[in-house]
Amino acid sequence: MFSKSKINEPGPKADGAPAPAEAPAKAAPASSDFKASAPKAKPPASTLSADLHVTGNLKTTGDIQIEGQVEGDIRAHLLTVGEGATVKGEVMADDVVVNGRVIGRVRGLKVRLTSTARVEGDIIHKTIAIESGAHFEGSVQRQDDPLSTGGSGGKAKMPADAAKG
Repeated sequence: MFSKSKINEPGPKADGAPAPAEAPAKAAPASSDFKASAPKAKPPASTLSADLHVTGNLKTTGDIQIEGQVEGDIRAHLLTVGEGATVKGEVMADDVVVNGRVIGRVRGLKVRLTSTARVEGDIIHKTIAIESGAHFEGSVQRQDDPLSTGGSGGKAKMPADAAKG
């Protein structure tokens, strides 16, 4: 018990010289481990401005905010479609927030359609939230892992795996 009180009391350094010497040795690796994890912080989201029109697929492990127009498939960690934005193609992300218009399939672990959203296509999700006022035309399907299976593509993989095993 008395060693705990010495650790908690930084004042008496002369009486407990060995304990403070041990404490910095333990604290140094912990602080260096913490500093080593600091550079792994994600960069800020990439933003495609309202005057930008992209034709082609976009793929990133980071976050994307779309304010312009995209004709192509998008894959990201977090995808936000702005109110004035239009995406024509498949959207796939861990988190999908639709404020604007998406014409195509939406796949995500978490999918959120806000009151200004307009989606024309199927939604495959693990969890979904649709706010009052959102427009949606298509089907909704819940899957435990909506990012790994690709509809008919996922069905084609399953027999191949079964044939190997």
